[in-house]
Amino acid sequence: MKAFATLFRNELKLSVRNMNMVIFAIILPLAVLVIQGFVYGTAAAFEGASFSFIEQSFGALCTISICAGGLMGLPLVVSDYRERKILKRFKVTPATPSIILFVELAIYGLYALVSAVTIFAVVSAFWGARFQGSLPLFLLSWLLTVTSTLSIGMMVGGLAKNAKRASVWACVLYFPMLIFSGATLPFEVMPEQVQGVVRFFPLTQGMQLMKSSFLGVGIGVESLLPQMIVLVLVTAACSLIAVRFFKWE
Repeated sequence: MKAFATLFRNELKLSVRNMNMVIFAIILPLAVLVIQGFVYGTAAAFEGASFSFIEQSFGALCTISICAGGLMGLPLVVSDYRERKILKRFKVTPATPSIILFVELAIYGLYALVSAVTIFAVVSAFWGARFQGSLPLFLLSWLLTVTSTLSIGMMVGGLAKNAKRASVWACVLYFPMLIFSGATLPFEVMPEQVQGVVRFFPLTQGMQLMKSSFLGVGIGVESLLPQMIVLVLVTAACSLIAVRFFKWE
C-alpha cells in the first residue's frame, strides 16, 4: 500500500506538470460543453423530449474525458517509460506490474472524475441540467465505463514494446471509439449498418448506459444488465492480459 501511495503521488505530480491530460481530459470536454451550451442552450433534445440537448450530451462529454485518458494517456505513458528504461529501474523496487498499471489507472480515473464533476457543476449552474434518472445507476455506469476503457489502455501500455507502437495502437482504438461510440456523433443518427458494428465497442456500451441512467430512459435491470456484463468482462480480460504479459523492457 505504501508503494502504491508513493508511486501514485509522484506520477500524479508528473502528469499534472505535463499538462496534456489536463487539457484533453478536463479542459477539452468543458470547452465542447460551453460551445454546445451557447448554441443549443436549454432547447429540447428533439421535439417532445422531456430533456434538453445539454442533458442528453452529458454522458458524451464524460466519455470524451474517459477516452482521452484510457486510450491515449495511459498506454503512451507506460510504453514511454518502457522505452526510456524507467520500468527496468522499477523492476528492482517493490513496484510490481500490477501496482504500476493500477497507479496509472487510478490517475486517469481521477482525471475522468474531476472532468465529470466539473461538467455537471457547469451544466447545472448555467443551463439548469438535472438528473432525471437514477444517480446510483449513473455512477455505476460511469465507473464501469471508466474501468473498462482504462483496462484497454492498460493492456496496450503493458504489451507495447515502445511509445511509437503504443501510439499506433492508441490511435487505432481512440479515434473510431471517440467518433462512433456516440461521444461526438449521436449514435441514433448513424446508419443502421454502422450501428450494427459500433454497438460492439465497449465505449458504446458505456455511453448508452450513462445516457439511459442520466435521462431515466429505458432504465431496468433486464435492459441494462447485458451492457454491464460486457463492460465487466472487458475489464477483467484486459486487466488480466495487461498484468500477465507485462513487459519490463
